[in-house]
Amino acid sequence: MEGLFTIPGTNRKVGMDVILDIIPFAGSTIAAAVGAWMAWEARNIGMSKIQMARMFGNVGIDWALGMIPFVGAVPDFFFRSNTRNLRIIKRHLDKHHPSTTTLEI
Repeated sequence: MEGLFTIPGTNRKVGMDVILDIIPFAGSTIAAAVGAWMAWEARNIGMSKIQMARMFGNVGIDWALGMIPFVGAVPDFFFRSNTRNLRIIKRHLDKHHPSTTTLEI
């Protein structure tokens, strides 16, 4: 959702989240639904309620900032809730399921 392509000349990635924010209200809601689904699925790997609350909070902040028509794409470019949530999931998996650790090169 957040790393579809890199802006030429920069190291910043842009994805569907920013593109969906062009559609007022509906775009931010669609992106939030996808992010909420990822947070909801985190319960299947045994994440705590506190971690899940943080993930839903990230999605909620992203949704609220994206609800600002047209201008909402700017905060969405910098506040990447799905990336933050994936970091929370990765830390949980590394701690509780070390056999699933992947190497990043």
